[in-house]
Parts: sequence; C-alpha cells; structure tokens
Amino acid sequence: MTAYPERKHSAVIRAHLSLQGARVLDVGCGGGALLGFLAREGARAIGLEISERALARAKAKPPGPGVALLCARGEALPFAAGALDVVLFFNSLHHVPVDLQEAALAEGARVLCPGGALFVVEPLAEGPSHALMRPVEDETEVRARAYEAIHAAAAGPALEARTEEHYLAPTRVESFAAWRQGVIDVDPRRRPAVEAEFEARGPEWETAFEAAAVRLEQGYRLDYPTRLNLLERL
Repeated sequence: MTAYPERKHSAVIRAHLSLQGARVLDVGCGGGALLGFLAREGARAIGLEISERALARAKAKPPGPGVALLCARGEALPFAAGALDVVLFFNSLHHVPVDLQEAALAEGARVLCPGGALFVVEPLAEGPSHALMRPVEDETEVRARAYEAIHAAAAGPALEARTEEHYLAPTRVESFAAWRQGVIDVDPRRRPAVEAEFEARGPEWETAFEAAAVRLEQGYRLDYPTRLNLLERL
C-alpha cells in the first residue's frame, strides 16, 4: 500500500472549506456524525439519506441544533438551483448505484451557487481495512466507477477540479463486534453476508481485525486510505 500522510477528516475539511454560515448538504449522512461537526463549525447543515430507516439513527441522536434531516435521493435533490454553498459526498458516492453516480454529481453541481464547492471523499480500494471488508462486499469496482464519475463531472461545463489529495484517515472503533455492526449500519443489506462470514470464520475474521487495527488504551484504530476530490461550481 502507498504511504499516505495521516490526517483527520475534520482537518482536511477545515483546510479546504469555509463553513461559518455556509449552507452545507451532506449527501448520505448516515448516523449524522459529520453533521454534528459541520454544525459546531458554524455551518447551516442539512443531512440527506435515501430512506427514513437510514435516517432513524441520526434522528435518534440529533446531530446538533438547527440541523435539518431529509429523506431524498442523491440524484434528485430537493433544492433549487444555486441554493447551497457546499455539497458533500462523504464516503457515500460509491454507495450510489453506478449508473446514477454521474447524475448525483450533476445534481450536486445544479444546487450549488457559483463558486460553491462539491467535496467528495472516498475510501480507496487498498490496505488492510479494505481487505478486512472484502469477504462481505468487495467494493473495488464501485469505488473505481465513482472515481470515473468524478472525472466526468470535472470534464463537464458546470464544474472545475480544484484539488485531489490522498491521506490516511484514522477511525476509532470500540471492538471487532462494534466494527462488524458498523458494516451493517452503513448498508443493512449487508447483514446476511456479515452473519454468514462470522458464522463461517468468526475467530479468523476477528484475528484479521486485530492484525489490521492498532490497539489503543480503549478500543482500536483502523486507518483508511482515502481520497479527496474538490470541485468548484463555475
């Protein structure tokens, strides 16, 4: 695996985005952890998920005052043209169906004001963390297609590529069991595969987790090779 500098996601976001007072949409917000950060940074944050079930985790633990949560699709954003300053796809673009990824980025461009930022963070298909996940779902192809969609968006008339960075994002997790549940939380359709893998090779899988992770005083740290693509609305 290529050696990348270690950087927290929060530091990368702060380095590239002015969030104070900005209208920011997080497409595929999951449990809302990023929304809480955006709100604390002064953004007017909006989280979007594809289903009410997916939003339930964020609603169960509100991410911050003034944060809005919406049920909608990334390729059909419920906003007027030019309504937002920042659109984030944070580890979410590769979860959009491959044939809709370019449409989702085009929607992101549509709802941005001139000079607005389309901020796409994607995990790379490499390293121990990827190998740990591969028995459940090998995302090598969908992540590659997401990168192709980003390049297609940058080559179009609405957006211009500004920055591409690679870094190693440290993520804390309490235990192997917590990591395993997190894999399901991201996409509940994975549950049968996760349960089958655990039944077939639970101890071996946990040993692989221990080898991939760094043991902390409390819990573990997994490092995820990550790519940022920042595009600007023209």
